[in-house]
Amino acid sequence: MISSGLAYILLLGTLAFFAWLGYQESLKIEIDQDSFQSARNSQNWIMIGLSLFASGMGIWILFGPSEVGYYGGFYDVFGYALSSATPFLLLAYLGPIIRNLTPQGVTLADFVRQKMGRPMQLYVGIISILYMFTFMFAEYIAIGRAVEFLSGVDFLIPIVLVAIVTTFYTVMGGLPVSIKTDRIQSFFILWLITCVILLIFNEGFGNILDDAKAHTPEDIEWEWYHGSISDYSTFEAGLALVLAITAAEMFSQGNWQRTWASEDNEALRKGAFLASGLCFVAVLLFGFLGTVTAGRGALSDPSIAFFDLIKGYNELVLAMFLVLGVALVCSSIDTLQNAIGAVVSRDIADSNLNLVQAKYVVISTAPIAIFLAWYYADDTLSVFQIFLVADLFAAATVLPIFLSLSDRVTANGGLVGAMFGLISVVIYGAFTSDFETGIGYLTNPVNDFGLANLDVFLSALLGSALMTIVFSEIENSQS
Repeated sequence: MISSGLAYILLLGTLAFFAWLGYQESLKIEIDQDSFQSARNSQNWIMIGLSLFASGMGIWILFGPSEVGYYGGFYDVFGYALSSATPFLLLAYLGPIIRNLTPQGVTLADFVRQKMGRPMQLYVGIISILYMFTFMFAEYIAIGRAVEFLSGVDFLIPIVLVAIVTTFYTVMGGLPVSIKTDRIQSFFILWLITCVILLIFNEGFGNILDDAKAHTPEDIEWEWYHGSISDYSTFEAGLALVLAITAAEMFSQGNWQRTWASEDNEALRKGAFLASGLCFVAVLLFGFLGTVTAGRGALSDPSIAFFDLIKGYNELVLAMFLVLGVALVCSSIDTLQNAIGAVVSRDIADSNLNLVQAKYVVISTAPIAIFLAWYYADDTLSVFQIFLVADLFAAATVLPIFLSLSDRVTANGGLVGAMFGLISVVIYGAFTSDFETGIGYLTNPVNDFGLANLDVFLSALLGSALMTIVFSEIENSQS
């Protein structure tokens, strides 16, 4: 464990560096409302790739993948890694199309309004805020728990300090500064990946692989076999992760802001491919380490599987991971604050907020997310459930949006399709069990093992797409 004194020095020093970096970058640019929210046409492919990578990672990478690896098997680990990459692959394809159709856009809902009208724009904006706020306070919980585990420093202290610093430089320079700091934060993350690889080889790859293949020994006597990378029985759960997370990430508006920040379509494509590859490798690596931890013995709190793996290392190594954790959380929080500000000012307030008011929105995100982090700090299952609900609403909406790229899809067809995606979930539950079960899936879309229910998410995706097409064709036939 790190001494609390050293932890405070590292925490304050790292945050002071990012505050200084953000402030210096803000002095180099002139900010109006458009550049604050879009950094329009200003970034080359390397900057876009590193920014997408850094903002998409966050400190969740030290918790989520290893926990999935601890509970799951090969397909859970691979599916989680794939789900971190597929949103960027889709962005590489869809981003240039939407950028061309909506050249002055900032968020996905700007395109939605152009194709499907104001009601659908508002609906997409609400789903985006639900998902991004959940992501934001989950990140706060993660940095609080990480610092507390490594040093014993009170949970709320790092959360408040991170919020103050990211809010400071985000308000000063908006998206341009967020992208600039992402560049440095991405190097921290790449350093983290390198350190983890060295950690693996330091312990001997053969030994690590044997642990990864083993099931958790204490749970075998209860006939609960989990945590083995050689377990190929979890395909459905892995596929559910891919569908749920990919759908939800299409509503992460930080990615769409960077679509318009790219200097051209080629920069967007190449940057998205770069981010996709880096994210896949990073999440796959940490998911693999979760299976290693599982093979070594049961944990009372599997969400800290990665930290349990490194807890025996000396103070210098643990100090390094604390610094990296701070860099990770800053890279995601500043993106989320800026993105939520853009959604509120453009999609919720219908572009009626000026620059000063948009900055106040950014400032207001911090205390709300801190309160939610404090409220849910001891109830991580509820955080996971909120994520899944946001994922489900996203899954019911994502295909109607992108089907609207076809001129045959109508505005009413898309809105009815999105609503019917949720109704399809209820129908599925009623058909396989009873009506009450179907209603329950809307707030808790999991299977008997507490994992994302593949059939529920497929119902939302397929039901929404089918109704969008059918309703649109009915309207087209009557026009």
